[in-house]
Amino acid sequence: MYLFFNRLVKAIALFALLLGISGVLQASGPVDVFDFSSEKQKFRYKNLIEEFRCPKCLNINIAGSDAPIAQDLRRTVHRLLVEEGMSDDEIRGYLQERYGDFVLYDPPLTKKTWLIWFMPVLFLISGFLLIYSLQKRSVSQSIKELSQSDREKLRNIVGDR
Repeated sequence: MYLFFNRLVKAIALFALLLGISGVLQASGPVDVFDFSSEKQKFRYKNLIEEFRCPKCLNINIAGSDAPIAQDLRRTVHRLLVEEGMSDDEIRGYLQERYGDFVLYDPPLTKKTWLIWFMPVLFLISGFLLIYSLQKRSVSQSIKELSQSDREKLRNIVGDR
């Protein structure tokens, strides 16, 4: 019986390893074949598609996403860059206008996005206040738990009579 379970565990581990390897091989990213008139144009294209977030995949740029919308966005960026000759800022504006600030990894500071920008600071301040209040509470509780003789000794040491 032990031998059976040992072989079963090894088979499951081998299967999981093979699945993991195939997942890594498949996660290499999409391959698009686009024509560019120059290396500079190709470089601009690669920088732009790495800059935009996939609307479906949440935290993956359109360069690394296989989602159909990411493929459409890559084709759109190529069209705007090569066929229409737009600048990088014009392409950013075009996509931002259609998909909102979400498509940008670095959204501008506006009334809609101020919470995104200041949330880390608010969390940090809240954390410090929580730690301070817990520390203060534990010190005050430990003093309250002292016996009367211990409190008098503590007052004598501190000098508060």
